[in-house]
Amino acid sequence: MKPMRIGIYGGTFDPPHIGHLSAIKYGAEQLKIDRLIIIPAGIPPHKMLEATSSPKEDRLEMASIMSRYIDNAQVSDMELHREGKSYSVDTINEIKSRYPGDEICLFMGTDMLETFEEWRSFEKILEMCTLAVFARDAGDKERNIKNAQALREKYGGKIEIIDNEAVKISSTELRRMVGDRHGTEYITEDIYGYILHKGLYEVKANFDYLRNKAYEMLKPGRIRHVAGCEYEAVRLARRYGADEEMAREAAILHDITKKLTLEEQLILCEKYGIITDTAEKNDAKLLHSKTGAAVARDKFNISDEVYNAIYWHTTGKADMSLLEKIIYMADYIEPTRDFDGVDKLRKIAYINLDEALLLGLEMSLIDLEERNIVPHTKTQEAIDWLREQYKKGF
Repeated sequence: MKPMRIGIYGGTFDPPHIGHLSAIKYGAEQLKIDRLIIIPAGIPPHKMLEATSSPKEDRLEMASIMSRYIDNAQVSDMELHREGKSYSVDTINEIKSRYPGDEICLFMGTDMLETFEEWRSFEKILEMCTLAVFARDAGDKERNIKNAQALREKYGGKIEIIDNEAVKISSTELRRMVGDRHGTEYITEDIYGYILHKGLYEVKANFDYLRNKAYEMLKPGRIRHVAGCEYEAVRLARRYGADEEMAREAAILHDITKKLTLEEQLILCEKYGIITDTAEKNDAKLLHSKTGAAVARDKFNISDEVYNAIYWHTTGKADMSLLEKIIYMADYIEPTRDFDGVDKLRKIAYINLDEALLLGLEMSLIDLEERNIVPHTKTQEAIDWLREQYKKGF
């Protein structure tokens, strides 16, 4: 049997980005790698893991997601289980024992090649494998050629230079970017979704990503309403000094479980431990705000303030927060709404939010009574609370 070429691609992968993916796909193709082993580092010997670094289990999972985009790739956790610092010579020895007779190629960057003689047992590494070196630009390529030639002359090492077009982004930069709702162009969608789900790097969801995902969860006819709610929520937040980003986030996500059947809603209630009363168990419309809040927190790492704004946007409650009031009203008066009294309600909403909220809740109560629907107790409690405040002059 012809010997295989085994590629080793290590790194912290915190998180993996398209720079990693592009480089390794290009390198594996150029060097005709038969099997690629991606190895998340445990404790790197040449640098400290940052305080914002994610747990090793998450780095392993993100590396596994990345591997799905690469032919003949697999992920190994061998360094994550190793005590102390992760030295390449130990990793190569272990892989050599698994694939005796096969050629090992160790992928690395320009900076690693320059400091290679400082590595533990670097001469042993040169005996056991070929170094495959990436260049970020023309300057890197020149440095690689010079350093590779020096190592060949001194130690007889086998070194190949990879002519890749590098994506100039670092994981450190990317961690900062995703914490500020940016950077999605540098990361695959499924890894970004994992980061959101796990709440890594203090991530806040990118709004374009959020809209795309939320709209996929809606019936097509509801998208205009949700877009209108977002528009109105931001305007109200600006008018009353609330956090505009939180208002936008809550509005985009407020109806993400609206299309689900009552049975599907109840399954979500069980999954997320949502306590329901008798009325809610028989009304999917009442449940969607609670399940929507739970799904939004699970998938998109929303704050408690946004969670509560989604949770109460259908029934309201006594003593609502400013954001909860804004989302309730934005849902009620957004531009696609057309019912008797909506224009008056819109006007009042930008003069006195509490007065508009009280009027909106009372209108909702009348509508329910006309349709012989028993209103939720929280709606009545909200009305009673606001009426008491009204007596005090708001």
